[in-house]
Amino acid sequence: MTGRGGLRTGWTTGTCASAATKAATIGLVTGTPPAEVEVALPGGRRVTFAVEAEAPNRCVVVKDAGDDPDCTDKARMTAEVVEAGAASLVAGAGVGTVTKPGLGLAVGAPAINPVPRRMIAAALAEVTAAPLAVTFSVPGGEDMAARTSNARLGIVGGISILGTTGIVRPFSTAAYRASVTQQIDVAAAQGESVVVLATGSRSEKAAMRLHPDLSEVCFVEVGDFTGTALRRAATDGIGHVVLVAMAGKITKLAAGVMMTHFHRSQVDGDLLAAAARESGSQAAIVAAATETATARHFFETCIAHGDVAPLQRMCAMARAACQAHTGGAVETEVVMVDFDGDRVVARA
Repeated sequence: MTGRGGLRTGWTTGTCASAATKAATIGLVTGTPPAEVEVALPGGRRVTFAVEAEAPNRCVVVKDAGDDPDCTDKARMTAEVVEAGAASLVAGAGVGTVTKPGLGLAVGAPAINPVPRRMIAAALAEVTAAPLAVTFSVPGGEDMAARTSNARLGIVGGISILGTTGIVRPFSTAAYRASVTQQIDVAAAQGESVVVLATGSRSEKAAMRLHPDLSEVCFVEVGDFTGTALRRAATDGIGHVVLVAMAGKITKLAAGVMMTHFHRSQVDGDLLAAAARESGSQAAIVAAATETATARHFFETCIAHGDVAPLQRMCAMARAACQAHTGGAVETEVVMVDFDGDRVVARA
């Protein structure tokens, strides 16, 4: 597929895992694995993948990441399905296991994010209602994971199975950066004085719910290129920007990091700890700031203790940093949403 800016989009590891699962399940049930298989993306669109069968119940789908510089491009996502007393997902060779809190997954669980889990369950349900155990593996997955932040995040043994839309959009390229500026140019050309920046698909949906009065052209999914978007807004004379994001991105912006890709920046736990102390938060929240390398653990600890003051402070710091980035040319509002994009937690 070709996406924004003429870039070829690809498929997430989650999509490929769901396709391999469905193929292996068909093989288990019928004795003959298919040569290709169709699965549904989270948005409802159905897509078809070629299948390589290593056994009737063990199938491979090769990932195509499109034009994104993704270390898992060409990964052989393998699913082996067996009958079981209860449904389960298992991390085989090359697929990571969670060892630290803060990722939204249970410690000890395979590193398969919630949306891919739902996609896998839906793929299974299209074939059988019987409880099955699915083991995922990726040859060379440990080497691929060494080029990611998995180890720092507490994911050991291989890659993560990721995705929120099922589609890989090439956020990390110069061409995507150019597409962000183009979208802001279009909004400015239509006389809009406000743009709403979102860092991902879930935060963009939240942003649209928050501002139903704005034209669709005002919403820009910026990925990691917040600084680029802010500078372009200033250049185009757009006076007000609303940034809608989750805790990790906002923490990086609060530290003055305007390019938030994980290869280029890390969450500053000391900054989170300082925000907690300055907010008068209890010791458990201060400690959570540096217990893991994720802002999510800190966020979840704040929510569990009913104390959003440190999160509010992070929003205020991010707002100040964003306004400083444009020399005060753009008034910026920062809104933190939860990790499902369902509700606003803090804003400044």
